[in-house]
Amino acid sequence: MTHDVRGVMKVADRPSTVMVEGHGSWLWDADGKRYLDFVQGWAVNCLGHAPAVIAETLATQARRLINASPAFYNEPMARLAALLADTSGLAEVFPCNSGAEANEGAIKLARKWGARHRDGAFEIVTMEHAFHGRTLATMAASGKPGWDALFEPKVPGFPKIPMGDVDALERVLTPRTVAVMLEPIQGEAGVLPASDEWLRHVRRMTRERGLLMILDEVQTGIGRTGRMYGYEHAGIEPDIITLGKGLGGGVPIAALVAAEAASCFEYGDQGGTFNGNSLMAAVACAVVETVRAPGFLETVTATGRYLTERLERLSADKGHGSVRGRGLLLALALRDRDAPKVARDAMDRGVLINAPRPDTLRFMPALTVTREEIDRMIDVLSASLEHA
Repeated sequence: MTHDVRGVMKVADRPSTVMVEGHGSWLWDADGKRYLDFVQGWAVNCLGHAPAVIAETLATQARRLINASPAFYNEPMARLAALLADTSGLAEVFPCNSGAEANEGAIKLARKWGARHRDGAFEIVTMEHAFHGRTLATMAASGKPGWDALFEPKVPGFPKIPMGDVDALERVLTPRTVAVMLEPIQGEAGVLPASDEWLRHVRRMTRERGLLMILDEVQTGIGRTGRMYGYEHAGIEPDIITLGKGLGGGVPIAALVAAEAASCFEYGDQGGTFNGNSLMAAVACAVVETVRAPGFLETVTATGRYLTERLERLSADKGHGSVRGRGLLLALALRDRDAPKVARDAMDRGVLINAPRPDTLRFMPALTVTREEIDRMIDVLSASLEHA
C-alpha cells in the first residue's frame, strides 16, 4: 500500500501523517501510532470512528440499492425527509452532499422566495466572522477575515453585521433584504455562541418585517450542543435550516430543511446527481435515529458539562482564559500561548485537538466520548500547555 501523498492537491497545511484506521475516539496512522481524536473530522463523526451502526447500514443498503438516480424517489430518502421534518418541526427537505451545498441551496431558496413575495428582494444579512462554506456564494456570505479579496468578483447581496448587535441589524435592513442568516455557534471563528436572547431577537424582528430566518446548523446540528438542533435552546423555530457534518456521521450527506411557507422551489430550480442517494440517506437515517433515541442527548449534555468543568479547572490552574461553547462543541481561550503550536505538541503526544485561531483551541469529540477519554485528553493538554 502506497503512502505517497504527492498526488494530493495542496489545499491545506497537513502533517505528513497518513491515517489508516479508526474506532470510536481513536485513530491509527500508517506507522501504528494511536491518537485520541477530539477533532473527529471537524464535528463530523458524531458517533465516533467506524461505529457499528454505520458500518452495518452501509453494508445492508449497498447490497440492496445504492443510487436509483435523482429522477426517482427512494425509500431511505423519503424516510430521512420524514425524520428531519419531524425532529425540526419544518416541512420539506432537500438532501445534498455537503454543508456548503446546503447553504448555497438556502441562499437560492431565499432569493426565490424574495422574488415571489418581497418584490425581488435578494439581500441576506450575515454575520461578521461567519463561515458558511467555500462555494462562491457561501464565501461571499461568510465573514471570514482574508476572504474578501479571494476569487473576485464576489457574489453580491450579503451585508454583514457584528453578531449580537441589535442596532446594526436595524440599520442594515432595507427593502432589498429578504433574510437574516447566522450560525447558533460560530465554530470556525473560534466557537463564538450566539446568545439565546440574540436568536430570539432576530426571530422576532424577521417575523415583524416579513423576512426569513436561516440558521446554519451544519456544525451545531444533530446533537452536538445537547439538543437535536442548536436553535432549540432559544425556543425558536427558524424558516430554513441547513445541516451537514454530523448528519452523516462521517459519510458525505447534508440537508436543506424549510418551512412550508418558505419552500418555493419549482421543478428544475434545484437538483444534484448524488443528492438523496439511497446509500448516504440510509446512513443519515441511522445516525438521526441513534441520536434521537431515549437518553442519548441527555448523555451528551452531561458529558459536555464534564468536559467544560475539566477545561475550566485546567484553565484556572494554568492561568488561561474562558471556556466557550455548548454541549460537545467547546473552545478554550489561551493566554500567552500559540494555539497551533500547542495542538502540534498534543498530536506528538497522541491527542488530536484543533486550533481555529492563534489563541484558541477547539474540542469536537465524538458524542459518545467517555469521561476516561476526556481525562486522558486533559492530562496530555496540560503537558502540552507547559511544553509548547
